[in-house]
Amino acid sequence: MAQGAARHTMVTVAPTGAETRKEDFPQLPTTLAELVETAQRCEAAGAALIHVHIRGEDHRPSLDATRLRDTVQALREGTDLIVQLSTGGSVHDPLDQRMRVLDAAPDSCSLTCGTVNFGNDVFANPYPFMSDLYVAAQEREVVPEFELFDLGHVASLQRLLEAHGLPFGGKVHVDFVTGVPGGMPGTVPALVAGVAALPAEVTSWSATGIGRAHLPIAAATLAMGGHLRVGMEDNLMMARGQQVQHNADLVARVADLATLMQRPAMSTADAREMLAIRTEPV
Repeated sequence: MAQGAARHTMVTVAPTGAETRKEDFPQLPTTLAELVETAQRCEAAGAALIHVHIRGEDHRPSLDATRLRDTVQALREGTDLIVQLSTGGSVHDPLDQRMRVLDAAPDSCSLTCGTVNFGNDVFANPYPFMSDLYVAAQEREVVPEFELFDLGHVASLQRLLEAHGLPFGGKVHVDFVTGVPGGMPGTVPALVAGVAALPAEVTSWSATGIGRAHLPIAAATLAMGGHLRVGMEDNLMMARGQQVQHNADLVARVADLATLMQRPAMSTADAREMLAIRTEPV
């Protein structure tokens, strides 16, 4: 992996996810208007990239093609954020529907590098699906973010790179998702092991800790030169007994932490350059 810590920190916000129910957490942004308002406030607080899951009229996870396109367009019109669509959807979504996320022409897409137990469910990512998704992203000039839920996913990333070469733009950015029941634990030693195993082609990495792993992983990531992902997809509590009221609060907290660590939040323009996002959306 490329050596040397970045002088600034790219903050990603993952505001919604596919697991939390609106009725259980009313402040979760599930409508398009809520998502755009969230994106604007998170951008002002220091976010440079938004990782998007969409919901339908019933507030449940959706991969509706029109909603995906409308969401990308609205976020581009309302913010300067890098728009990254999740190709994970919900753990129950068919693989072919997850592939069609690319039809919405996002700046970036997630690409999970292996199947993983996900609580009581299984998040399926067989290698042929990963390979097809990677090639499709290359052809459409969409920059993938390789999601690593376990150390075995690092080996799958290497296999993809060896089979298909570098992504569009030539940069390789990965995100460690730690603390999912069934994946790598949200501990500093696990994160250190994952970073040490990254292939030389990786040019930048970020990490998130699920739930109570949120702050320890954020602190360790900053100390190790990585970038950060926060949001209600990953963490619903600011502190014991204190629910997150808005995603911007999570962004602001890590932006302050990054500033304290002398690695302040990165601008969207600098994040686009770091990830080699195309200058003009298709």
